[in-house]
Amino acid sequence: MQVSVLASGSKGNSIFIEMDGTRILIDAGISVRRIKQELAACGQDIAELDGIFITHEHSDHISGLANLSKRYKIPVFSRPDTFRMMSCYRELPFEAIHAISDSIRLGKVSVKAFSIPHDAADPVGYSVCGSRKCTVATDLGFVTESVGQAIEGSHVLVLEANHDVGMVRNGPYPWPLKQRILGNRGHLANDTAGWALTRMKQRPEYVFLAHLSDTNNRPELAMEAVRNILEQQGSGNIRLVMTAPKEAVSIEL
Repeated sequence: MQVSVLASGSKGNSIFIEMDGTRILIDAGISVRRIKQELAACGQDIAELDGIFITHEHSDHISGLANLSKRYKIPVFSRPDTFRMMSCYRELPFEAIHAISDSIRLGKVSVKAFSIPHDAADPVGYSVCGSRKCTVATDLGFVTESVGQAIEGSHVLVLEANHDVGMVRNGPYPWPLKQRILGNRGHLANDTAGWALTRMKQRPEYVFLAHLSDTNNRPELAMEAVRNILEQQGSGNIRLVMTAPKEAVSIEL
């Protein structure tokens, strides 16, 4: 299994997962040129993608989607309401659109969509299951019981650590935007991510800390907050990996 977070943050998100010979992309919020370059740097060919799975319709998750799907004839999977709310929906090839509700089989793996709390039409995270399990859970206001169940047993977890609560409250954003970020349908705080990991019965080998805010967080702050909670709770053996907005970060198992 190879997991490569090609880009993560408010300016664009895209994650590559290869498992048991199946190659998928979760979100396409950066340019096709950059996706191609980052995949090549990870030893992968963009033309060999088997599918693109979209978590929700916000621009930082779909900005490269239409061009990618059209140019390489790659099928796109997402919830029906998400497709309807995509700004690029009419640009997608009709034959590429595949609405899903729960899980599908793609090659030798199953990809399961699970609902997350975020201010979008029908946002989801994804679990990719085959010989191992990789789960992506970002853009969520809090970790619901069903999200907790979905991430359980993951060997690799891409988990949001978007902001430091104090930085949001004391930062430059207008109050309505602060309320959105801190609300139940906003984004996950560093501490909340850490505590979510401690509640897992089967903890991951690797956790990518993802979707960090440029304004309300810092990589070293997120890493320290999550690591401290894990060590206090006796879970310090989880390997934390920091993602970046402008470069790919990869691991192989």
